[in-house]
Amino acid sequence: TDPHINLALEEYCLRNLDPEQDYLLFYINEPSIIVGRFQNTLEEINQNYVEKKGIHVVRRISGGGAVYHDAGNLNFSFITRYAKNNLLNFKKFTEPVIRTLKTMGIDAELSGRNDILVNGKKISGNAQYATRTSMLSHGTLLFDSDMETLVRALNVSEEKIVSKALKSVRSRVINIRECMQKCAIEAREGIAHRVTDIEMLKTRLLETVFAPFGEIRTCPLSQEQWQAVYDLAATKYRSWEWNFGKSPKFNLQRKYRFLIGQVDTRIQVESGVMTAVKMYGDFLGSGDVQELETLLTGQEFRKDTLLQCLEGVELGRYFGEMEAGDFVDYLCGS
Repeated sequence: TDPHINLALEEYCLRNLDPEQDYLLFYINEPSIIVGRFQNTLEEINQNYVEKKGIHVVRRISGGGAVYHDAGNLNFSFITRYAKNNLLNFKKFTEPVIRTLKTMGIDAELSGRNDILVNGKKISGNAQYATRTSMLSHGTLLFDSDMETLVRALNVSEEKIVSKALKSVRSRVINIRECMQKCAIEAREGIAHRVTDIEMLKTRLLETVFAPFGEIRTCPLSQEQWQAVYDLAATKYRSWEWNFGKSPKFNLQRKYRFLIGQVDTRIQVESGVMTAVKMYGDFLGSGDVQELETLLTGQEFRKDTLLQCLEGVELGRYFGEMEAGDFVDYLCGS
């Protein structure tokens, strides 16, 4: 239940297990806020509340927004061979989850970029990360989470609320347990495949995923592999630098919510040259946006120069669908 260990395990498996094999990993975390790779952590959390309640704050390797985990939330990770056509293909990786939920009488559907909804309310968010050989597609399942803590621990920006026409965080999320109770009332006779706890939900998901293979196969790690996981947790996932990082000095900020998510860029401009660039956001690209920050640093802060700099750069790797002209207009404030 330690989120530092669980996220380290996830990354270790992604980078070290045989990429020719597919894997499914489940884990449950103690109360935690798991921050998207490109987010500014302090802007995503209610810091006083989080510290008072002893809630862990850990950054994950994938993009997207911050999410709250606790013992009522089941996390799933599909680790597969890298395939370009699977990037941002959340439909493929959420299909067995949705199919399982339907057997429980829950009419779930993939909606928007990466959410699973039931009657317009979110029960699951999903994100991805890819290396040259493997990719990770993971998500949450709100089974019986503490909604009051979820709402109070997260600091949801006004821009996100407006962009999604939301009244509040609580109004757009729901637990699977609550969905099942509503289904049972509507059906009266109850649900044939009732799931009463989170372990049973995990079992149902395993049965769905492994049905074509006839058996549920496991991949136990050796003592040496587990030690590597603990080392990664200690050096990376428990470190302040990874989880919070240093906010750069900047004298220019550009923030805009594109269809692919919010992009928030902090730029230090000196004598017409960008001397520092830092990007935050809940976008879902698979590439490391630090590569783009490095490319832009040192460039003159002019449209023509930036367009030339970005010629041949596949911005979709970092953000999802994004044209260079639109990105440069955004940076230059036009």
